[in-house]
Amino acid sequence: MTAPSEREPICDVGSTYTKAVILDENGKMIADTTIRSKINSEQSAIAAMAEVCEKAGLKDSKELSYLIGTGYGRNKVPFADENISEISCHAMGVHVTDPTVKAIIDIGGQDVKGISIDTDGTVKNFAMNDKCAAGTGRFFEAMARSFELTLPEFSKLSLTAKNVIPITAQCTVFAESEVITLVGEGKATDEIAAGIEMAVAKRCFVMAKKAGATDSITLTGGCAKNDGLKEAIEHVLKLKVVNLKTDPQLMGALGAAEYARQKGMAKK
Repeated sequence: MTAPSEREPICDVGSTYTKAVILDENGKMIADTTIRSKINSEQSAIAAMAEVCEKAGLKDSKELSYLIGTGYGRNKVPFADENISEISCHAMGVHVTDPTVKAIIDIGGQDVKGISIDTDGTVKNFAMNDKCAAGTGRFFEAMARSFELTLPEFSKLSLTAKNVIPITAQCTVFAESEVITLVGEGKATDEIAAGIEMAVAKRCFVMAKKAGATDSITLTGGCAKNDGLKEAIEHVLKLKVVNLKTDPQLMGALGAAEYARQKGMAKK
């Protein structure tokens, strides 16, 4: 483990979860944390940074050599040396985790992004759907609530379905109402869930194409842990979904930490 001055951290303040990662000068992750975002982005950043510093055996963020803020609330990270967009950070995070992956679908709490990665980990091209919550983390939370399930439980529900019941509503509010009606009619819950996953996968189709995906893609963000969604995306997009060795929810934080590492090394 390196001296405190040689550690580079990041605070990724998302709309739903806030993540923090600390790397050493060689790029090894020495601490990470994920907490539910608070109503105030600055409070989220402070809480996450205090937790990750404790895990790394540090008193506070002042012992860190360079810190980058990213995510939905990146401009509210009070101790950041600079801010970098989550699009760039997700690209870099995936690149350092698996350089062979060149396309990403990032499903965040409030938007969906398709990202193409260049050979050096920078963004080659991207597309974003931030006009509607359908297909985002908030959408899946609403769907799980309709089934009275936790998100992990809901993510596996569709895997047992033999058929798919289509969900026609494009709006989160109307989709939730449609699902509640179908459940009330006694329709098979796993088949309804399969319809939900399929509807989201179809919404990802345009994002994947704009990201330049040809034969494979990876998912980042908390929704990357949704096994039913991964299966639906492979079916709809006809692409292999690459599973990352590092927690996909940490990709934005990891990418920003790598940028911080590079900038911290350049200061020496």
